[in-house]
Amino acid sequence: MMRLSVAFRNAHRSHASIQRSRAGINVLNTENRFLPVNNSAVSYPLVREASSSSGTSSSDPATSFKSHQRRSDGPAYGNAIGEIIQRNREELKAIGETHPGIKPTLAVIQAGEDDSLLEMNKKMAGKIGLNVMQICLPRQCTEEEVIEEILRLNEDSRVHGVFLHLPYSCLSGSVRNAIKPQKDVDGVSDLNIGHLVLGDQREGFASPVAGAVLELLTRHDAPLVGKMAVLLGLEGPLKVALQFLLQNNGMMVQTCQWTSEDLQKQVVNSDVVVLLESGHKGLTPTWLRPGMAVINLDLALMRENLDSWEHRVEAESSAGVGALSAALRMENVVKSSTRWIKEQQYQQWRLRPLKLQPLSPVPSDIEISRAQAPKPISQLAEEIGLLPEELEAYGRTKAKVHLSLYNRLQHQPDGKYVLVAGITPTPLGEGKSTVTISLVQALSAHLKLNSFACLRQPSQGPTFGVKGGAAGGGYAQVIPMEEFNLHLTGDIHAITAANNLVAAAIDARIFHEATQSDKALYNRLVPSVNGVRHFSPIQLARLQRLGINKYDPSDLTSQEVSSFVRLDLDPENVTWQRVVDTNDRFLRKITIGQANTEKGYARQTQFDIAVASEIMAILALTDGLADMRARLGRMVVGSSRNGQPVTADDLGVTGALAVLMKDAVKPTLMQTLEGTPVFVHAGPFANIAHGNSSVLADKLALKLVGEEGYVVTEAGFGADIGMEKFFNIKCRTSGLRPNVVVLVATVRALKMHGGGPNVTAGVPLPKEYIDENLELVAKGCSNLAKQIQNANLFGVPVVVALNVFKTDTQAEIDLVCRIAKASGASAAVPCHHWARGGRGSVELAHAVKEVASQESRFRFLYSLQDPIVEKIRTIAQKIYGADDIALSPEAQAKIDYYNQQGFGALPICMAKTHLSLSHMPEKKGVPTGFILPIRDVRASIGAGFIYPLVGTMSTMPGLPTRPCFYDIDLDPVTEEIKGLF
Repeated sequence: MMRLSVAFRNAHRSHASIQRSRAGINVLNTENRFLPVNNSAVSYPLVREASSSSGTSSSDPATSFKSHQRRSDGPAYGNAIGEIIQRNREELKAIGETHPGIKPTLAVIQAGEDDSLLEMNKKMAGKIGLNVMQICLPRQCTEEEVIEEILRLNEDSRVHGVFLHLPYSCLSGSVRNAIKPQKDVDGVSDLNIGHLVLGDQREGFASPVAGAVLELLTRHDAPLVGKMAVLLGLEGPLKVALQFLLQNNGMMVQTCQWTSEDLQKQVVNSDVVVLLESGHKGLTPTWLRPGMAVINLDLALMRENLDSWEHRVEAESSAGVGALSAALRMENVVKSSTRWIKEQQYQQWRLRPLKLQPLSPVPSDIEISRAQAPKPISQLAEEIGLLPEELEAYGRTKAKVHLSLYNRLQHQPDGKYVLVAGITPTPLGEGKSTVTISLVQALSAHLKLNSFACLRQPSQGPTFGVKGGAAGGGYAQVIPMEEFNLHLTGDIHAITAANNLVAAAIDARIFHEATQSDKALYNRLVPSVNGVRHFSPIQLARLQRLGINKYDPSDLTSQEVSSFVRLDLDPENVTWQRVVDTNDRFLRKITIGQANTEKGYARQTQFDIAVASEIMAILALTDGLADMRARLGRMVVGSSRNGQPVTADDLGVTGALAVLMKDAVKPTLMQTLEGTPVFVHAGPFANIAHGNSSVLADKLALKLVGEEGYVVTEAGFGADIGMEKFFNIKCRTSGLRPNVVVLVATVRALKMHGGGPNVTAGVPLPKEYIDENLELVAKGCSNLAKQIQNANLFGVPVVVALNVFKTDTQAEIDLVCRIAKASGASAAVPCHHWARGGRGSVELAHAVKEVASQESRFRFLYSLQDPIVEKIRTIAQKIYGADDIALSPEAQAKIDYYNQQGFGALPICMAKTHLSLSHMPEKKGVPTGFILPIRDVRASIGAGFIYPLVGTMSTMPGLPTRPCFYDIDLDPVTEEIKGLF
């Protein structure tokens, strides 16, 4: 065998000897010819140096390659390979110490089963410590088959390099560019070639074959600068890579084909010839000058070079370009894995805010939203450090974010956690959503601090009812507001489908148990399929709960069969309701099962609004898919006739529910008017549920903003409801602790709490709300002071944000801020965001930044080990200001039952009117001297709380006389939505 450094001892050796070598190569590759345009086909080269006995003398012997010594005493290429192996071993060792679960892998896609190159790459990978994955496609594979395999490997996080060992006919531009540039370790994609052309190798990969050629040339003392290289017979990416790699190192490069008329002249005048014979007769020896380096890439396919290479490396002898290129390919895999690990780490934000140009007078919300062109959601995701594989786009302006993000950033410290709450709501509105959005606009767009808003998804009930949308307003909005306020990404529809599947399963089970024998039920629940019966996994779980440890359906006794097939649900004690995301008062009580086919098994039930579903509460409180599935299974849907709880697991529906909810569990990424990020996820009401956006959205956002960033989330309704549940339920579940509460108030809402007249929708406001009235403001501030006190009960500092309206006077504004500070607020600032956007909340942002930097002494209001009655009483007395509570006999019986079932240590979620601190909606300000009536007590075991019903709370709102839908319409030409607000 000829070795890398062998010179032509006789440049006039017979042309026939060259032909014999070439013939030997062709014999080895008659079945499948791999052309060197594909880097995978370039393996074992022959580098020859022309001797001085050649008929042509060197024009510059002082700088010829032959006339210089090697850089090391040992064989140059063996040394090069050894150095590459050693440094990559060390790099892999460092990776293993910091990321023990990662072992970089090279995937080789080949056509047919010729394993010669695979074995060489496997041996090289083994010496370094890499994995090699082989994918064998049919010898006559199609372009589509290759691309399909490439796309699969692109998404496989275990694979850090893709190597195409394919015939030239399979290496179209579509195939080469299907490889992710980050995994294109052979440098064949246009992007990686482009990096090389520009001389920028910081991100891309150069061809290992081209790198090997350069490496062997630089192992001579003769400088490359000014030398002439001829690339003969090369095509495609390899030719481009070699040309620019050599040029970038100071060489002059000419390319030619075997049919070129001036071939002899180009070869004779060159210092280096890199050739691919590809069936041609080769070079005439008399063309070769003394000291000329000749690199024949065609001979790289000699299979027997493998064993001799391994022996030569160990003996520090020379090796070929094929072996050297294999080593460089493995080095690229290591580089790719290192870059991948770096990408997995926290990325600094490169947020580019959108410019806002507020108009006066302020246009309608939908006009403002439509006038601002949002950034493509993929651009926003990149700006805040999300990886492309973590994003699941729903059009151009919204996307789901995968929960794998949390695992990637789990070691990243959390940012500051800010809760926006409000005084007790009035029909005049307080503007918590606009304050939340304007605060993150101010923090990110104006103070240049990372910040994230986390908001609930609005229900379509209020959107088409009386309240309207919940995207904020004026110049503090989430955009596009139409998408935010309507279907978004379908989470509420998924909840509706899952909830109603449970309801259908309940009534179907009651019906089938009532109309079939134990044997018939058993045969249908555990059918024989092809003569074989077996339990499903969820049925085995039910058997275990029953204490039946049997796996063969034929082994159950008749009593065990009866226990297994009969849930014995009591129709009078079914607690699960159907839901719909529409305000529909006539569904508050209905009768089902009236068709003849239901054989008289009718019962009374009701519909709730979709966001009141326990599944919505679970979505808001879960920390991942596994936890969500477990919570869904624990949901109690009713009780049996002997008083035992019946769960979704007992119904066998849990897995199906998880399937329906698998996409809904991912938060939705959107943006504000100023291009700052927003997570929209979950939407439980605060008066009939816990009223906060999801734990998952908050956790992901806290990681993304970084240690110096801010996550601003909003609690529903007043601080007595949404904030209290945020602290006592959400914070217990998540383990997160807030740094500051922003308490929102308005002058006109405070006037109503101070005794101002009632207002009617569509009727002009009474003069008390338009003219200055310091007396009403001062009286109404009692409610503000009470809510500040409520926040302080939890040890969290308060910043009051006064949402300013144009009718407010400076004296009124100053009075509110003065009373707020005197009542225990750390700061109180006026906000003008509705008309100015983030710029109007810069003072608030500064205050939040300062207060959030102080130590928070967060504490819970009660211990979970307190009795249920005492937990209810604590909330009533300390948060609402009640003298005591009054339990109805039904409520007391339920509490006794929950204690008996072991549910007594759950937190409390009060279902109470949001319009007053008391149970009486008309009582404004700070009512005193009242007893809080507890009409009923229910349990959401899957969500993980007990919820007492205070007074006459309804879980299904109704439509007003003139709903919002009167003003909503669609332009059939432009498809623009009109009338949303």
